Amino acid sequence: MENEEAVLALAALAQPTRLEAFRMLVKHEPDGLAAGDLARLLEVPQNTLSAHLAILSRARLVSSERRSRSIVYRANLGEFRDIAVFLLRDCCGGRPEVCNPVVETLQSCCSPKRKERSRA
Repeated sequence: MENEEAVLALAALAQPTRLEAFRMLVKHEPDGLAAGDLARLLEVPQNTLSAHLAILSRARLVSSERRSRSIVYRANLGEFRDIAVFLLRDCCGGRPEVCNPVVETLQSCCSPKRKERSRA
């Protein structure tokens, strides 16, 4: 990832509605959300959300697909991963103990939840 790509993506996320839209789409992976449903969840007018989604799309943070009469948006988790790696790549300067807390936090929030065994 180049600096310009990272700046574009970070700038796209540096606005409250776009950040919340992206986070909501992440929560709804892998199915995504129809634009109208996303607008209702965020309590944002559809035309306003459309402009925000266009900015996120240009930054390659979201993708869209037409399904019947709806446009369904999905978070581009690969691009998001690339941004995170770009930001963390040089963080430890050869001292992994500096980055370990960040990595551990990411692992704990993203680990699959254990299914409880049913007691029969």
